[in-house]
Amino acid sequence: MDLSVAAAHVLRDAGRSRPLAVVGRDPRASGEFLEAAVVAGLASSGMDVLRLGVLPTPAVAYLTPALGADLGVMLSASHNPAPDNGIKLLTRGGFKLPDAVEHEIERRLGEKWERPVGAAVGRVREAYGETERYVSHVLGSLPHRLDGLRVIVDCAHGAAHMVAPEALLRAGAEVETIGTAPDGLNINDGVGSTHLGPLREAVLSRGADVGIAYDGDADRCLAVTADGAEVDGDQIMAVLATAMRAEGRLAKDTVVATVMSNLGFKLAMRESGITVKETAVGDRYVLERMQEDGFTFGGEQSGHVIMLDHATTGDGLLTSLHLLAAMARSGKPLAELAAVMTKLPQVLVNVRNVDKSRARDAALLAAVAQAEHELGDTGRVLIRPSGTEPMIRVMVEAASHDQATEMAERLAEVVRVTCG
Repeated sequence: MDLSVAAAHVLRDAGRSRPLAVVGRDPRASGEFLEAAVVAGLASSGMDVLRLGVLPTPAVAYLTPALGADLGVMLSASHNPAPDNGIKLLTRGGFKLPDAVEHEIERRLGEKWERPVGAAVGRVREAYGETERYVSHVLGSLPHRLDGLRVIVDCAHGAAHMVAPEALLRAGAEVETIGTAPDGLNINDGVGSTHLGPLREAVLSRGADVGIAYDGDADRCLAVTADGAEVDGDQIMAVLATAMRAEGRLAKDTVVATVMSNLGFKLAMRESGITVKETAVGDRYVLERMQEDGFTFGGEQSGHVIMLDHATTGDGLLTSLHLLAAMARSGKPLAELAAVMTKLPQVLVNVRNVDKSRARDAALLAAVAQAEHELGDTGRVLIRPSGTEPMIRVMVEAASHDQATEMAERLAEVVRVTCG
């Protein structure tokens, strides 16, 4: 409640007599009472509130400006397990908050304020039907229908369990589903984009053309080919970027990606005449670079793909529709389209319970320099402190998986000794 009040004070339009907020959530059990607390905080501050119900994060991001709201709130912990939850705040344009605005909201937590009474208190209304507005929007962006494609979709028992199958069906695909029976506790539990095994088995056993997996709040997606191979965010971006460039729809012939993107992606883009701009890990940083420099396409290896012509944030449903449209339009299987890039073996080791402030230790930097010298132009090393845990991530790409594994373990041991 306090966070919602502080957010209302910072984000509301001071010149508007009846400011408006929209609130959505994923199916987690905790979302039921967190929603009540958030709505109470917003309404007590004098904001009218529309309760959108269970729907994806990108739907809330789209509906915030579409409904003229001053701010949007999404209750979700994305791909995390059911006991976790989080509060995502969006500006009136539907964008994630800049760091400076988040810090201002934190600063104003618990401040003294004059509470509205009587008619000045916000009113709360249900607006569950607004989901159709979002579905119509993503379908309106589709460059080609999906008729003839047999798709299995895994909704992770999450926020997309209703909208994704419906949208794919309306786009013309033949759709079968898994992970569409949320009970408040099973979100991301062995299904979804972080657990592709069940989707792979379903695609193979049912003879589908492709499988699509969303995470709990459906702001990202991954795919599985007809023969069961995983297609990650880098490959999805490679497929879409090359198609967009061929059609003259890729702004400045540029893609924005993070430092975690596979070297094979960057090499493939260079061969296709596409420039890659790198940012720190995090879709907010990808979006910031896109906005600063006038780019319209970018994303992360994890499957967060931002198509700024159609969305203000990563949108798994939107991404999957455009990926499937590329298949339908070309008449090629996903495996053939994804072959536009060759993934270099990439090994990631998470070194836990270390002092991540020492990630620039001289001994560690020397070990990294030695590893980079050994790899030459055939790979790379990335040492990255976790943003949320006492952990340092060691990522190595190399010409072979064995070489990447050996080098990653060697550097991980250096991290343990120097930062433990």
